[in-house]
Amino acid sequence: MNALQHWLLSLIVFAPLVGLLILAVLPSRKTSWHRTIGLLAMLPSLALCIYLYQRLDNGASGLQWTQKVEWFHIGEMKLFYHLGVDGLSAIMLLLTASISLFAGIASLYITTKTKLYYSLLLLLEVGVLGVFASQNLLLFFLFFEMTLVTLFLLISGWGGLEKKKASYMFLLYNGFGSAFLLFAIVGLLAFTSTLELDQIKAVFAQVDLGGLPPEATTFVWGIFLSFMIAFAIKLPVFPFHTWMLKVHVEAPPPVVMIHAGVLLKMGAYGMIRFGAGLFPTLFAQIATGLMILGLIGILYGAVLAFSQKELKSVIAYSSVSHMGILVIGLASLTEAGMQGAIYQAVSHGIISALLFFLVTSLVERTRTTELIELGGLAKQLPILSGLLMVGAMGLLGLPGLSGFVSEFIAFLGVYQVNPQIAIIGSLGFIIAAAYTLRALLKVTYGQAVTRFQHVQDIQVREWLPMLLLVILSIWMGIDPDWIGNQLQQTIQIGG
Repeated sequence: MNALQHWLLSLIVFAPLVGLLILAVLPSRKTSWHRTIGLLAMLPSLALCIYLYQRLDNGASGLQWTQKVEWFHIGEMKLFYHLGVDGLSAIMLLLTASISLFAGIASLYITTKTKLYYSLLLLLEVGVLGVFASQNLLLFFLFFEMTLVTLFLLISGWGGLEKKKASYMFLLYNGFGSAFLLFAIVGLLAFTSTLELDQIKAVFAQVDLGGLPPEATTFVWGIFLSFMIAFAIKLPVFPFHTWMLKVHVEAPPPVVMIHAGVLLKMGAYGMIRFGAGLFPTLFAQIATGLMILGLIGILYGAVLAFSQKELKSVIAYSSVSHMGILVIGLASLTEAGMQGAIYQAVSHGIISALLFFLVTSLVERTRTTELIELGGLAKQLPILSGLLMVGAMGLLGLPGLSGFVSEFIAFLGVYQVNPQIAIIGSLGFIIAAAYTLRALLKVTYGQAVTRFQHVQDIQVREWLPMLLLVILSIWMGIDPDWIGNQLQQTIQIGG
């Protein structure tokens, strides 16, 4: 058991690399083998994440399942390969492993350069898992950059007509964010002489920011704001959202499942871990401004989602709106708000993965996601249309599904500190119902399109994993404590 505790996180993070090594020696023409190996390589991480999550100690306030090994020296400073999890990172690991597998299944219609595609998909999973498990900031940054490079290659290699523009916009914005992240990490190293997250926390716990010299206070503010800008771009927070809209529309839908389902949540994770976690006093001072940006994102995304004429764009703008809910929950600095924000991260991950899985199947059958070209699909595609309805209901926050729980708890936390923003933000629910039902009814009902009369409905290999996502959303909507129990010791403002 001790050996397993020591190595478990490394096994979770690096297990997909086994599949990568096998793919490297397979012939390029064996498409079915590439898909099989790619999917099988994702299973160990998911199984181990489930094992870890079930055995997490809800009462423990520190890190669990840690692995800390001396890595290398820079002068007299030791750098460590340091992994560890608490309730928050364990939830993110489980979400990542689950969505990655579903995205791999949804990639069944990828037929070009499949060997490279699945290799990059596995490398992307390693990067995201590493981000959520890292407790050393250099290690965190390396995994963070791994996700940037692999996603860029996936978008530019298998995206839509404007894939080059989307991939370079993604690279530009996120490269800019990475520069701020690197500045913040170097600043922390200069201020604390360590890159170990637990040691950095200990240093700041003993520092009275109000008693520092003005230049030191300015330096700490620079570190904090650099972290916040980096993660605001990744989330993204309005007005850093334009790159995300392009990626949602132009990237291959299975890749968007990972992007919308998991990668955006790296921004929320960073704000919690490095914003509220390391700098609770400074975070509290910008909380109102952050809440206002979140409110703008909610209403802006919802209004523009209503005006879109293409299904992927509707989902993309809805993501801007839903990330706004996450932001105001975090900025409320209440336990309910923080818990609701994390619920929102998980819920949006599940629902967006379901919706983009459905988009993958829809595109394969109709070759379009333009709302004006779709209609009456409920008759030809009853299973797809039924699952689309469930996804849409989750998106608009129907009680009994995960979206309702996350949004209700987040707004409850916001209402405790700023009722005006909570009331104004609740208008987003009304607009969400409007744009969701508009898109749903346009696709599934209305006048049937003649050229889709002989289109076949989705197969078992498609609807079965979609059904699992539906079950997860229902489970979270009915019994949110399966996530909440793990967060009781983790969500400590300033802890």
